[in-house]
Amino acid sequence: MAKKVCEHLAGASTFASMSRRSFVGGILAAAAAPFSVVADELGTEKGFLRFGLTPVFLSNDLEVLDDLRSYLTRVTGHEVQLVTQRTYQEVTALLVAGSLEAAWICGYPYRKFQDELALVSTPVWRGKPLYQSYLIVGSDRGVTRLEDCKGDLHAFSDPDSNSGYLVTKAYLAAQRLSEEMFFRKTFFTYGHRNVIRAVASGLANSGSVDGYVWEVMRHIEPDLVARTKVILRSPWYGFPPIAAPARIKGTAVLAQLQSAFLNMAYDPVGRSVLARLELDGFVDAPESTFDSISDNIELVRRLG
Repeated sequence: MAKKVCEHLAGASTFASMSRRSFVGGILAAAAAPFSVVADELGTEKGFLRFGLTPVFLSNDLEVLDDLRSYLTRVTGHEVQLVTQRTYQEVTALLVAGSLEAAWICGYPYRKFQDELALVSTPVWRGKPLYQSYLIVGSDRGVTRLEDCKGDLHAFSDPDSNSGYLVTKAYLAAQRLSEEMFFRKTFFTYGHRNVIRAVASGLANSGSVDGYVWEVMRHIEPDLVARTKVILRSPWYGFPPIAAPARIKGTAVLAQLQSAFLNMAYDPVGRSVLARLELDGFVDAPESTFDSISDNIELVRRLG
């Protein structure tokens, strides 16, 4: 299985260094060892629980990582190890191979590998377990719709990102267009914050970004985000979920993880983590929450 997943997810890209106000996964991954997948026994059988993070995890303070780890360790009863990687593909491969007990991933890889994964919980943002994709351009640019961006140098977040790639790709596929046909050139920044930076600096003419991240960054780095504007908001999609390998379904480990996230808003440390992430909490969202992502996957497969 690990070999199959690695072949499917091959193609990690170079990583641009970022400041403290970057995605935590990106910050720590800069010094990470070369990626490999080793399927092994449950970490809890060795006395620890491995939790994966990708650049979807947004923070302006590394202290939130310590608080998250401490909270999960205390409420699950297992020593938690936070595992960070540079791309969604790397974390998904580790998760599917069983080398992580859980990870915060994107709805796109969750639906691609749904048979190999179990849904643990889904974050709630502004009262819903949902978010949007934003198409952004420079704030001084006089365009109002995606069609105006034809011929742009366009920044995507990650090949396995729903909001930072799939949504735009599906929109174009519905018009029987590919990104290569529509944009002059595209590139991946491997971080939603980096998409904002690329557009704000003029490195890219436009970009596809996680709407939650853009909104949170408006508070964290208002001067940066003010140099961009949103010209298109997508329909609502299932928020990037917490997922686990399917093999731990029905185990005490999965129950402990679900309880930890579902009760996070009732714990002082948990509430502090949520507040810094600007999330309301986590819920046991139905699988149908992610159906629209599957629809886009099928649309791109069929028309792309």
